[in-house]
Amino acid sequence: MQASDRFNINSQLEHLQAKYVGTGHADLTRFEWAVNIQRDSYASYIGHYPMLAYFAIAENESIGRERYNFLQKMLLPCGLPPERDED
Repeated sequence: MQASDRFNINSQLEHLQAKYVGTGHADLTRFEWAVNIQRDSYASYIGHYPMLAYFAIAENESIGRERYNFLQKMLLPCGLPPERDED
């Protein structure tokens, strides 16, 4: 791999990180990464009707109630954020 190839790959990665929020960046914390993954998953479940119906049947809830539950879980999918040190 040449230096120009490495530069090209890094520039492509920076472009993706600027364009799409979920791809992360160097300063992304573990908590923020987990929140992105959880929210993406819940959004996918809501957006794909067969998957939503599957969860509704598995939990013996109506599809509308299951959609509502997923939307509520998207607010704080991993709980409250951890305390940060003010250094």
